[in-house]
Amino acid sequence: MGSAVSWVWFGVSLYWLYCIFMGLKGLGGTKTASDYFIAGRQLPMWVFVLAATATSFSGWTFIGHPATLFKSGLAYAFASFYAITIPFSGVLFLKRQWLVGKRYDFITPGEMFRHYYDSEAMRLLTVLVALVFSVPYLAVQLKACGLLFNKLTGLPVYAGAILLSIVVVFYVAAGGLKSVAWVDCLQCLLLIVGIVVVGISTIVAIGGWDAFTASVRGLEAKYLEVPGIIKFKASGPEWTGLKTLTYMFALMGIQAAPAFSMWAFANKSARPFRWQQVIASSLVVGAVMIFFTAFQGLGGQVLHQAGNLDLPSKADGSLATDALVPTLMLKTLPTPLLVFAAIAALAAMQSTGAAYMSTGGGMITRDLFVRYLRPNATDAEQIWFGRGCVVLITVLAFMVAFISGDQLVLLGGLAVSYGFQMYPALIGSLFWRRLTRQGIVAGLVAGLIGVSVTYMIQGFRYPLTIHSAGWGILLNMTIAVLVSYLGPARTGDELVRADEFHNYLRDTAAVPPEKRRLKMLMWVLTPLWFVFAIGPGIVLGNHAFPPVFGLPSLWVWQIVWWLAGVGMMYVLAFRLEMSTPPRVPLGDEDSTVLLSRAGEE
Repeated sequence: MGSAVSWVWFGVSLYWLYCIFMGLKGLGGTKTASDYFIAGRQLPMWVFVLAATATSFSGWTFIGHPATLFKSGLAYAFASFYAITIPFSGVLFLKRQWLVGKRYDFITPGEMFRHYYDSEAMRLLTVLVALVFSVPYLAVQLKACGLLFNKLTGLPVYAGAILLSIVVVFYVAAGGLKSVAWVDCLQCLLLIVGIVVVGISTIVAIGGWDAFTASVRGLEAKYLEVPGIIKFKASGPEWTGLKTLTYMFALMGIQAAPAFSMWAFANKSARPFRWQQVIASSLVVGAVMIFFTAFQGLGGQVLHQAGNLDLPSKADGSLATDALVPTLMLKTLPTPLLVFAAIAALAAMQSTGAAYMSTGGGMITRDLFVRYLRPNATDAEQIWFGRGCVVLITVLAFMVAFISGDQLVLLGGLAVSYGFQMYPALIGSLFWRRLTRQGIVAGLVAGLIGVSVTYMIQGFRYPLTIHSAGWGILLNMTIAVLVSYLGPARTGDELVRADEFHNYLRDTAAVPPEKRRLKMLMWVLTPLWFVFAIGPGIVLGNHAFPPVFGLPSLWVWQIVWWLAGVGMMYVLAFRLEMSTPPRVPLGDEDSTVLLSRAGEE
C-alpha cells in the first residue's frame, strides 16, 4: 500500500505541474479584459468541445453518480440521461447567445440581460444566481477532492482540499478562462477514460460479464424497478417518474447558468456547439454513463452483498456510499491504473470548479466593480480585480465545504436548481419577445424562493416527490407569463431593444423555411422523449423487455431511450440547425453595438 501511495503522489504532482504550466502560459496572453474573462472570443473549436464537456460533467459524475446508483439502483440510473439533458440547454441557448454576444460585445450575461430588459435588477439577480451556483458547486468539488485524498493516501480531508484549491486558484487567476479551457481539454479525456477503467475493473473483479449480469438480475426489486410515477407521502429518497424528470430539470441548469453564457461568448465561431452537444456529450459521455457508471454502482452493490467490498460507516451507522469509487479503485486496480484513476478523479473535480471560479470572478468584476465602483477601470485593473474575486470565491467555497458537513451534497443540488431558474430570462431574450422586464424579474425572484423553500426546509423537501427545480420553474414561469401579459407592455427604448434583438436572431438563427415541417414534428417528439426517457413513462420500463445480453428490463429501456435521445439531439442541433453556424454571413458590422450602450450605462 505504501508504494501505491507514493506512486499516487508522484502522478498527481505531475498532473498539477501541467496545470501550473498552463496557467503560466495563459498569463502571457491576457492583455485585455476580454482576453482574461472570455479568452478574447477566440476559443478554438476542439478546445471548446473538450472544455465544455469537462465543465458539464464534474467530480459528481466520477464519484457521486456511481455511489447514488449503488444506493438506489436502476431507478436512479435514469440520471445518466443528464448526458443529454445538460447539452439540451446548450442546443436551445448557446448559438443564440454567441450571436448576440458577438454583435453587442457582451462579456457577461448580466450585460446581456441589462441591455435587453433595460433592468439593473436583472443584472444583479444574474450575479446572485452565478454566486449561489458557483460557490456551493465548487465547495462540493473541494470536499470531494479532500475525501478522495483521504481514502487513497490517508491525508486529512481538509489538507487535500487546500492542496487542490491552491493549484486551481493559481492557474485560474493567472490565465483566466483561456487557461481553464486548455487544462479542461486534458481533464475531459481523463474523466472519460477513468470512468471506463474503473467500470471494467469492477466487472473483472466480479468474475466477468456473465457473472455480473446474473448477479445483477438477482438483486432485490428495489434496485431494478422504478417505484412509481408519484408518491403523495414519500418515506425516503424515492426516485419516482416525476422526481426523475424534475431532477433532470435541475441538471439542465448547468448549461443555462450564467457561467455557460460566458462560455458561449468566448467562442471564435458557432461551429463547435453541435459537436459538443451531440457527439462529445450525448453520444460519448452518454455511453460512458449508461454502461460504465452503472457497472460501478450495481457491481459495487454485488461485491458488497457478497462480502467482497467493505465500505466505511458514518457516525449514524449508515454506509458511507461516497467512498464506493475510491474503494473500488483501491480493491480492483493495479498500481499503474490506480495512479491513472486517481489523476482522472482529481481532474473531474477540478474541471467544473475552475470554470465557475473564472466566470464568477468575471461577473463580479464587470457587473459590480466596473458598473458601480469604477466605470473607467482599465483592462489591467479589471484583470487584477478578477483575480482577487477568484481567490474570494474559493475562500467562500472552502468555508461552505467544511461548515455544511453532511449537507454539502444537498447544496450541490441546490446550486443547479438555481441555475435552471435562468430559463425564462433566456427564453424571453432569445425566443419569446412577449416576456417583459417586470415579468422576468418577478418570476426569477419567485423561482429562487420556491427552490429554497422546497429544498432547504427538511419537512417540506420535494413535495409529491417533485424536485425543487420543478417547483421553482413552475412558480417562475407562471409568474413571468402572468405579469408579462397582464402588466405594462414594453414601450420606448425597451421595445426598440427587444425588436432589434429578435429581428437579428430571426435573420441569423431561425429554422430555415424548408424545415418547418420537421420543426413541428420535433415539437411533438421532444416532449414525448422527456416523458418516456426521464419522466412518468419510465415506469413502463420495469417489465417492458426480457433480459437482453443478460441485462434487466429497466436497463434495456434506458439504453433504447438513450439512443433515441442521441437521435433527437442530432435532429435538433444538426438538421434543424439550432447549433450550426448561421447561414447568413456575419460581417464586421455584426460585432458592433447598433444601439449604443454608452447612454444606458
